[in-house]
Amino acid sequence: MSSPSKRREMDLMKLMMSDYKVEMINDGMQEFYVDFHGPSESPYHGGVWRIRVELPDVYPYKSPSIGFVNKIYHPNVDEMSGSVCLDVINQTWSPMFDLVNVFEVFLPQLLLYPNPSDPLNGEAAALMMRDRVAYEQRVKEYCERYAKPEDTVAAPDESSDDEELSEDESDSGDEQVVGQADL
Repeated sequence: MSSPSKRREMDLMKLMMSDYKVEMINDGMQEFYVDFHGPSESPYHGGVWRIRVELPDVYPYKSPSIGFVNKIYHPNVDEMSGSVCLDVINQTWSPMFDLVNVFEVFLPQLLLYPNPSDPLNGEAAALMMRDRVAYEQRVKEYCERYAKPEDTVAAPDESSDDEELSEDESDSGDEQVVGQADL
């Protein structure tokens, strides 16, 4: 069995070779950004999000922490912090999974099949359950406003290393907000 640091390195290389734009943070292999495109068969199609990934020292035995940097309108993503409510990342992670699974399976599934009964964004969940057409329109408005390819170019201020990433680690709102919704 390979060491966690070797596995981290191998998974990161596989992700980079899978046509994802990956930008390292602080010259390490534990924190980086990945540009993620919305699935084509969803209202998120055409959107590009910068996802911040932190790999724990014991990865792959502990799940990565992931969070959306630019805003997304989704019942299972906290609009202010970008933290994600995704069971496979937060609760049922297995060392058999790797980073490619996160970006090619888990995040696309999250966007294709939101779970409004377990929301981090109560407004999005309520709108989705009440009026699916209006919900999808709001998603598209957010994509146009916050998820254009050029929105992933500028990394946030590196001094915000304490921003929330996954539900397990959340305890307060993030002070730095990427764009302000005036919808």
